Amino acid sequence: MTLRSALSTPAEKARYVRGLFATIADRYDLITVVLSYGQDARWKRRLVARGEPLEGKRVLDLACGTGDIAFLAAAGGARVTGLDLTPRMIELARQKIMWGEASASRAGDRRSVEFLVGDMTALPIADGSVDLVTTGYGLRNVPDLERAIAEIRRVLKPGGRLLSLDFNRPSSRLVRAAYHAYLTAVGSALGWLLHRDGDTYRYIPESLRRYPAADAVVTMLREAGFSNARWHRVLGGLLAIHEAER
Repeated sequence: MTLRSALSTPAEKARYVRGLFATIADRYDLITVVLSYGQDARWKRRLVARGEPLEGKRVLDLACGTGDIAFLAAAGGARVTGLDLTPRMIELARQKIMWGEASASRAGDRRSVEFLVGDMTALPIADGSVDLVTTGYGLRNVPDLERAIAEIRRVLKPGGRLLSLDFNRPSSRLVRAAYHAYLTAVGSALGWLLHRDGDTYRYIPESLRRYPAADAVVTMLREAGFSNARWHRVLGGLLAIHEAER
């Protein structure tokens, strides 16, 4: 099956994403650093800063990976639940707590984070129980974006907020073509080097072709019942931070 056909329907994408992230989990932190030229941590700090003050808030970090955003939120005084579809990601995040590697937070902060294996389209979280939902690169990967947005709104308290960091589709055709070419070339090289499979990280530009541009995500959030939906440019608009309020 080609990568394009593997993403052709929500069901096919769900199967592919499960297998992909299980494959790359142990190299996930390395890949985010390489693809962002070391800027990923700064972008995540910027995302979390938009949710301040965090003291005493309940934060749900979706597609949490190995816990970077969850630990940043905990360092601000939040009680955090990190949720990811991939059991190995959750295992690695928990190991950071055990081994004291969650350097963004103090030891006491790390204990205020719990991690769960779960699906963004069927959250095991009570209605109206969360002050802030965060996600880094999560919305683009979910097979059913409308359903995920509806679930996020369901678990947020009235006045609760969503903050999402993800790749964007530049409006300029020239910039977009260059951006996709870069992601494809680097992703292919890394996929072959680390996994002997060039498609492994070519998934990123391919998924981006199917992901709405930043303005369209704002429209989806508004249509789902969110207010004050907007986005902020990151790296000149190559990435975006979305925020919205229930």
